[in-house]
Amino acid sequence: MSKTTISDIARALKITPSTVSRALAGNERVSASTRMLVERKALEMGYERNLLASSLRKGTSDTVGLIVPRVNRLFFSNVISGVEAMLNPSGYNLIICQSHERAEDERRAVMTLMRNQVSGILISHSLETTDADAFRQMLSAQDVAVIQFDRAFDGVGNVRVVNDNYECARTATEHLVKSGYKRIGYMGGDKKSNVYADRLRGYCDAMRKAELEIDEAILFDDSITRDKGFFNAARAIERGCDAVYCAGDYAALGVIEYARDKGIKIPDAFGVIGTANETFADVVHPALTTVEQNAFDMGTAAARAFLDVKAGKIVEEQTIVIPTRLVVRNSCRKQTKK
Repeated sequence: MSKTTISDIARALKITPSTVSRALAGNERVSASTRMLVERKALEMGYERNLLASSLRKGTSDTVGLIVPRVNRLFFSNVISGVEAMLNPSGYNLIICQSHERAEDERRAVMTLMRNQVSGILISHSLETTDADAFRQMLSAQDVAVIQFDRAFDGVGNVRVVNDNYECARTATEHLVKSGYKRIGYMGGDKKSNVYADRLRGYCDAMRKAELEIDEAILFDDSITRDKGFFNAARAIERGCDAVYCAGDYAALGVIEYARDKGIKIPDAFGVIGTANETFADVVHPALTTVEQNAFDMGTAAARAFLDVKAGKIVEEQTIVIPTRLVVRNSCRKQTKK
């Protein structure tokens, strides 16, 4: 059975194919009543619009690409929800790609989106992407709006939407200090990433302010997964660590699991704070004190920035900062006066 075409819809409604085409594209040269009539008939006849062909004709599309490291992280799924909440009512379709934290997968995703003539790319870079040169070269061949969020580089695209990563780490570390812990470690990711560089800086400044030692032996920059958190918790505790700030909740979960296996009482003998407020944070025992990153707000801000770029409201590179909030639970002692 052949597919329904624009000409088929035009014959059924006794109007021209060009009118059908404009109506399906939402062109305001066609009256609202006619657009509604065409849309209903297209749905009734099972018409499927060829978005790629439409994109090639126009040189752009009503499609936006979104690249995330992993969709199975609450942070990124909430970003996606925020993007959709803003873009879908504006008539844009979303293509979601995963890099799986690999630079090559990220490169392929970018090239695929550009071949499909997307109007914009919203991207949080993989941990393997340590500089933006290759990304810039790929983008130079096409006029496409680029919005970076969370993990971002300077001088790339139109807008960077990020958390105040320095402040979130400083606040979390200060909470551990005020809770009475003295030998506080740090678990994060590669310092070449803006996110983890800023969080490490916030941790260090909080430690200096409290006049506590910053010991390289209990700083781990390869700890954003559950397994790494478990493994490095053993090393940290062997080296006298009595608390740790984790730049990700999965590492914090690994720390809690190691402490439980070894009979180490949290929060009495050891304190831990995570980052991201993942779904397990309030059900793990003890409940995890963590930093809420407001990922949905980051998604809506990134999508709104894209719309503003397309509307010509943003013409120069800018940074939008999404605030964070410490969510205090039971994985570190209650604050005490010094």
